[in-house]
Amino acid sequence: MKPLAQIGFMPEALSTHPQPYRHYWKPGDKYSDIVTGWAYPPKDYNKWAELVYQWVKHCVERYGKREVESWYWEVWNEADGYYWKGTQDEFFKLYDYSADAVKRALPTARIGGPNTTGGAMKWLDAFLKHCLYEKNHATGTTGAPLDAILFHAKGSPRLVNGVVVMSIRNQLRNIEDNFRVIARYPELKNLPVILGESDPEGCAACGMATDPQNAYRNGTMYSSYTAASFARKYELAQRYNINLVGAVTWAFEFEDQPWFYGFRDLATNGVNKPVLNVFRMLGMMKGKQVAAESNQRYTLQEVLDSSIRRTATDIGALASKDQNSAAVMIWNYHDADERAITAPVRLSIRGLPVKKVKLIHYRIDDAYSNSYEQWKKMGSPQQPTAAQVKELERAGRLQFMESKTIHVPADESIDNRFFYHAREFH
Repeated sequence: MKPLAQIGFMPEALSTHPQPYRHYWKPGDKYSDIVTGWAYPPKDYNKWAELVYQWVKHCVERYGKREVESWYWEVWNEADGYYWKGTQDEFFKLYDYSADAVKRALPTARIGGPNTTGGAMKWLDAFLKHCLYEKNHATGTTGAPLDAILFHAKGSPRLVNGVVVMSIRNQLRNIEDNFRVIARYPELKNLPVILGESDPEGCAACGMATDPQNAYRNGTMYSSYTAASFARKYELAQRYNINLVGAVTWAFEFEDQPWFYGFRDLATNGVNKPVLNVFRMLGMMKGKQVAAESNQRYTLQEVLDSSIRRTATDIGALASKDQNSAAVMIWNYHDADERAITAPVRLSIRGLPVKKVKLIHYRIDDAYSNSYEQWKKMGSPQQPTAAQVKELERAGRLQFMESKTIHVPADESIDNRFFYHAREFH
């Protein structure tokens, strides 16, 4: 993990529309109330550029040139939507001055944009044309620095007859639509692409009290959605020959809030939620991706056409191998947050060049790596005791179900059998 440094928003002293500046938004209020003087262009682009220059220079002095070279810098956030009160051309001007300032402070720094919302393909296209072919507002030359392309992609869960129904299709279509735009430009081939926000829906600060469809966030629905969606992101990148280098889970930290209130966070009051363990699992997948097949995995096109809504759940796998290890992530996912019957899974691994392997089986389900289920068993306390907090912390860690040594037969293959309920995986 590395910082993705966002250059924004506008200081009050530089804003062309400084008042009102402070907002008083809280969950339940109209979201547009959050937009005040910080969303406007600068009165002086040179002063803005000096501010950016000094920030990057300070980071180099504090953290070192080599470290800051490993970061990405991005300008603003979703200028096509709520957060930018200037014109499109004024945003391009802001980007030009910002990118020039970053490069003056550190010529080897990496900067990109435009961090548009998932449906803003025309904005993305216009931005790419500007960076490639148009006059730079800051330097007068043609084009602007572009070391990475960033955009956002979100799903759209709904409450249907009291049941949360996700839309993995919506998020993946966001990604595909933007990949198509990028793929039109041969000059951009191999340029790093980052999903600047990549989430099941759009409002991290909206909890279950105001938006009951956000109930997915506490338990295994969020974790299994994450596994199933990330695997398809890689597939889409391969389909469009995109150099996808990362994705941001737009999760916040919320202080002094009720336990498991349904915010989009990775932990509640310091206790890890199941979704954080998915990223721990992904972090174990070293080396290169290798082929993995499942006879109950929805094809990528099926998901893009109609999401994961048939009676059968999506049981799929993502696999990797390194010099001395291999990893397989298996998930059992469905858009509808309903329990399904137990699914037997047979895992076969072929071509093992050793005589003996150690198998460690990690699991996220109701019994393993799940602080939310443990909290409910306690009676959902809003003021848990110190002992209960310690127990919740233990339940929130990634836990293994079994660990054993297996002797590899002459055909260099091993089989193992598991049983999965809906939304369980390892």
